[in-house]
This record gives sequence, structure tokens and C-alpha cells, in this order.
Amino acid sequence: MKAMQYMGYGDPSKIRLADVPTPKPAPDQLLVKVAASSVNPIDWKLHNGSLRFLVPVRFPSIPGMDLAGEVAEVGEKATRFRPGDRVMACLSSRRFGSAAEFAAVDERLAALVPKTMNDHEAAALPLAGQTALKALRDLGGLKEDDRVLIVGASGGVGHYAVQIAKAFGANVSAVCSGANMSWVRELGADETIDYTRTTEFGPWASFDLIFDTVVSEPFGRYQGLQKPDGIYVSTLPTIGLMGRSVLFRLLSKKRIKTVMLKSNGEDLAFLSALAEQGRLRSVIDTVFPLSQLDLAHRRSQSGHARGKIVIDIHGTPSSPT
Repeated sequence: MKAMQYMGYGDPSKIRLADVPTPKPAPDQLLVKVAASSVNPIDWKLHNGSLRFLVPVRFPSIPGMDLAGEVAEVGEKATRFRPGDRVMACLSSRRFGSAAEFAAVDERLAALVPKTMNDHEAAALPLAGQTALKALRDLGGLKEDDRVLIVGASGGVGHYAVQIAKAFGANVSAVCSGANMSWVRELGADETIDYTRTTEFGPWASFDLIFDTVVSEPFGRYQGLQKPDGIYVSTLPTIGLMGRSVLFRLLSKKRIKTVMLKSNGEDLAFLSALAEQGRLRSVIDTVFPLSQLDLAHRRSQSGHARGKIVIDIHGTPSSPT
């Protein structure tokens, strides 16, 4: 099968097209014929060496965690799916490899593709959508009428977070650039804030939950925005945040948490149901063919993608939105 491989730690210039054996599914796995994958920052961070002491990579290595496609073969202990089913999944950070024509997928990680989504839209959803869901529902304890601030609302995780928060009945303030404010409002944001024009994101003590998908500013700028029992959730653990988290537990009702995704099919099925209800959609920034995975990774590294970057395993590229 055709696959893209990093040949060693480094930037996307290390990516090469290769012919590799088609994987054999284990008893509890599915063999999926991949139609589309998507790019997440974790994909190139695993391969540029910045995470090598936490998650070492063996080379040559096929990157990619998200996928959507058709079940081609079912392991003898897999019972939830059958050949021909359209599925989507997020592979683990230690058993990735979706930038290829076929991938072996643990059955517990997969869910049926919602009927409202094509392959590109479904491939965009798993990692980013589950990250947003875990941050808001599980760590943030999101409930109806909560006031939520989402920082980075036009990004891969952020644009799902806006929609999920609205599906839970929250009041959403979304931070993004002025160029993205209109379509972020279309996703359901009650208020949009242009970070290029203001550093004021709201009144003192105004938010029950702050979800920071960017983590480019010191926590201090958000602390005053938290209600006395407000929760701040970050997508990136830092030493400073961990220290503040300990102090808050001793001295305050405020909380600091970091989302660490452990993918599962149940949460993905929950997101699929929201999509079928018309309450969740994927915004696609760009579609690259598999052979241009290096350009897709560079697009992700630019930090300017609107929504998700998708890899069409057999198709042709589209322009950025």
C-alpha cells in the first residue's frame, strides 16, 4: 500500500512516499481502507523531536491519528462493525499511522460516520472533536446557561468547542481574529472578540469556564475573568499552570485543568449524534492529497488554518478557505 513516512526527526522535509505492507488486524481490530485523514499539531510534534522523551518514535514512521474510511476486514474478536461499514476513529499517540491507504484500528476507538458528513468532514472530527468534548463536558463540568470563553475559536479544536458548548446550552464568547468572526458567529457564538484589536476579553469574574486552545498567553490574563469557582482548561500542560493548579486547590475554589485525550468510540458516537441532529459540523480549511502531506503539515505549523486540514488519500487538493 502507499503511505507517507517521516524518515527521521525533523521538519516536514523528512516526509517521503513509500510502498509498505498492508497491516494485518489483530483479533480486536478493524482493517480500514482509509478515504481521508486529517492533520493535528500532535502529528508533526511527535515527529519533530519535541516530544521524543515522552513518546519516542521509531523510524520510518507513518504519521496521522484521524481517519475515516470503510471497514475492509474484521478481527475475529471484533463484533461491533462489519465489512462495508463507514467508520471514523482517532488512533492513539503510540499507535498512529493514518496517512496511508489502510490502517489497523482498535474497535473500541471507532464509531460509525454520521450520515450528514462526507469522508473529509468525518476525518476532521475525531481528535479535535473529542478534545473539545472532554475539555468542556468532563473537565469543565459544562451545564446549561454557563458562561464560556473559548480562546482560539476558529481553530481545529476551537470551532468544535463553540458548537459543543452551544449544544449544551451555554452562553459562548469566542476569541478569534477579525477575519474569522463572521463564520464563528455562524457556528453559534453569542459574542465574538477580535484579539488583534483588544486585550479585554470580558468583565471581571464573568466566566464559569475558560477553554484555552491556544495557550500563547500567561494564565494571569485569564485569572481575573474566572468566577470565584470558575474553571480554566488548557490544551497544553506547562510547569506554570501545574504550579498554579496546586495553589488553587489549597487557597481557592477556582480550578486549572489540562485536557489529555484518551480516545474512545463512545465519545465519538456522541459527537456523531450531534452531527446527525444538525448541531455539529466540520469546517475544512484545506484538502491536500496524500502525496502532499508535507505541505499539509507546514500549513498546520503556520497556525493560520481555519478549521481542519484534511488529507484525501486518493484525491486532489483544494485551496485554503
